[in-house]
Amino acid sequence: METKILVINAGSSSLKYQLIDMNGEKVLAKGICDRIGPGGHIKHVTADGRKYEADVPMPTHAEAFDAFMSAMTGEEYGVIRSLDEITAVGHRIVQGGAIFKESCLVNEKVIEDIEALGELAPLHNPAHVLGIRACIRCLGDKVPQVVVFDTSFHATMPPKAYMFALPYEYYTKYQVRKYGAHGTSHRYVSGRCAELIGKKGLRIVTCHLGNGCSISAVKDGVCIDTTMGLTPLDGLMMGTRSGAVDPSAILYLMDKEGLTPAQMSDILNKKSGALAISGVSNDNRDICEAAFAGNERAALSRDMQNYQIEKYIGAFAVAMGGLDAIVFTGGIGENSWETRGDVCHDLGCFGVKINDELNRGTRGKEVELSTPDSPVRVFIIPTEEELMIARDTLALLKQ
Repeated sequence: METKILVINAGSSSLKYQLIDMNGEKVLAKGICDRIGPGGHIKHVTADGRKYEADVPMPTHAEAFDAFMSAMTGEEYGVIRSLDEITAVGHRIVQGGAIFKESCLVNEKVIEDIEALGELAPLHNPAHVLGIRACIRCLGDKVPQVVVFDTSFHATMPPKAYMFALPYEYYTKYQVRKYGAHGTSHRYVSGRCAELIGKKGLRIVTCHLGNGCSISAVKDGVCIDTTMGLTPLDGLMMGTRSGAVDPSAILYLMDKEGLTPAQMSDILNKKSGALAISGVSNDNRDICEAAFAGNERAALSRDMQNYQIEKYIGAFAVAMGGLDAIVFTGGIGENSWETRGDVCHDLGCFGVKINDELNRGTRGKEVELSTPDSPVRVFIIPTEEELMIARDTLALLKQ
């Protein structure tokens, strides 16, 4: 029996999709609809290399669905004959709060709860709801819809890891605590790492490094801590996000500059991080190029981010009582040999040793970088969040 899962990641002005044949877990087609609202543009590519790109009016997510559904069923760029071949839909949801500790089937109550959590992820959850409703409108309510939460994998953190030292009433009234993010990615790469090593009881630090960065401590398959907090702003410095900052510095700047909370949020999320320090770009490739050309601020940006990565790996090794493996994933983790090399060499105190030639020559491929005599194994594992969502969707269909 054919089982084709459509995986959806809806943003405020974009909609990414993949259609996966679960008989062999093969991606049949993928693409993105962006500039939803003011314009509309679709990029669509099939597994056999056919590509379609065009400007298409997309006032709402509903028109975006219509656009890529037409591409997937069309004669020239199609991979299915009709929408009836879609078995189910899996949706990526950023924030599940304390309500959703695992993936679940969609009903009206689930949609309302996701919408209510919008305060914790205002750039994401409202858009996810639009995506779910547009999908139901397009496919009907007979096609099962499943939601998979970025926060679910981190739901196993103990209170000592997720609580903030704020008045307890803010936790009980507003659920202010650490939730983490990138959980679907951390779940996939930590599970794949355990498969590659071939045993249980492992202590793994997973490093999802891209424009957004997070690191997780995974002990025996369970997340015990992660760097992102109430929102994806906390933890490491990122492309445009500040990461962890002394709260007093924020209050001081708001007072000095007369900034509103919204303005301060914009600075912390969109005008900080590597972009702010380097003065060059939020793209790690540009920053590395500038740093090696002698740009001191670009070099400082690299040093700061690498230092923070190393510091969190060390802290999480202590939290887990040791370290068996480190995984690099995400755009930087998978492709930047410079970042991997600097971080691993500075972790020599843990006995970390990598093959420098292999590291320099590897981009975006699954490979073990550690040498045979390294007590800590080091891997590049390209993340497969969409596949993880599809697997969860299929598992729920079988229940």
